[in-house]
Amino acid sequence: MMFETWWLLALPLVFGLGWMAARFDLRQLLSEQGALPRSYFKGLNFLLNEQPDQAIDAFIEVARLDPETTELHFALGALFRRRGETERAIRVHQNLATRPDLPEPEREHALFELGQDFLRAGLLDRAEESLRRLMSGPYAASAKRVLLELYEVEKEWQKAIDAARELQTLEQKDYRVQIAQFCCELAQDALQRKRPEDAVEWLKKATQENPANVRAPILLGDVSMAAGDARGALSHWLGIEQLDASYLPLVADRVVKAYAALDEQGQALAWLHELLQGNLAAELLDTAYRTELEVNGPVAAATLMREQLRRQPTLLALTKYFEAQAAQSEGDAGEATDAAPEAQETAAIRDLLQARTRNLARYTCRECGFRARLFYWQCPGCNRWETYAPRRTEALG
Repeated sequence: MMFETWWLLALPLVFGLGWMAARFDLRQLLSEQGALPRSYFKGLNFLLNEQPDQAIDAFIEVARLDPETTELHFALGALFRRRGETERAIRVHQNLATRPDLPEPEREHALFELGQDFLRAGLLDRAEESLRRLMSGPYAASAKRVLLELYEVEKEWQKAIDAARELQTLEQKDYRVQIAQFCCELAQDALQRKRPEDAVEWLKKATQENPANVRAPILLGDVSMAAGDARGALSHWLGIEQLDASYLPLVADRVVKAYAALDEQGQALAWLHELLQGNLAAELLDTAYRTELEVNGPVAAATLMREQLRRQPTLLALTKYFEAQAAQSEGDAGEATDAAPEAQETAAIRDLLQARTRNLARYTCRECGFRARLFYWQCPGCNRWETYAPRRTEALG
């Protein structure tokens, strides 16, 4: 009986406490709502009515009256930048950055966002100016990362090297791959300016920075070949096998030309035939076919492609086989008129296969999946370095 009496007394007490708490929360909510400026609700109304310009004006007024709403502006600016509306993003962040009463951490945040806005808008000088004001403090590393991206866009490779080295110190992160590639870019610029000595110095620095870099020996071979040293060029290009044999197809045509300059086409063919036995056959097939056709004629080229079809049947090998057959049939047709129909039939098959395989093979970025006919050291899609595998893939459809 005592237990039931206690519950009868407790229930009204609990109900009363709950009613008082609800009244308190309601009063607090109404108080907070009343404290919000009318411009805040006007801005929301403009957004709902798809009037972003008027919304920005309204929210700027909110920020002037209540500094605590600056996070709203950062969110709006980032949204506009993602949508490609860089002028609106710049306007939002400029108004924040120039406010005299804005706390310093939020001013630095605004400058960082403004630098990204200018970069997206292509105003590279103004982007660099904004980001350069953040070389110390909490946004230093983030600003340097954006500056590195900016220098890559501008092809300011020396500045990119300096920024990458600073980031290595700040973030304790490895940037050797990128720095080596920047050195290679400077070497390529020196070669275009006919300054091979400078190119060699930059390529040595690239190798010191990243001994696994394959681009440096490729360019060193180009320097030697341009100087008439075919043997030296071969030593650089063939040495790539010790670094990463999968990159050999990138220099296959160069190797053939170097052997031709030395009048050693047989050595080139022997090298290609050996590689066709391995897993690089698909990449080297075109070079091997053209070299065999040039040195030994269409019969030998057809025989080589027939052997390759037995080892590794692919559409490309079949296409090259019919190219050789067509070349042989066209030669025979010139000597015997009764061979003309066969030559036309073989040529038709060749043309059909060529049309089918012309656009099949593509290099594919491992990071973003961007596909391209040409090999790039820096992916045009995601701007990452050395993300393209040196092997093309055949994709139907």
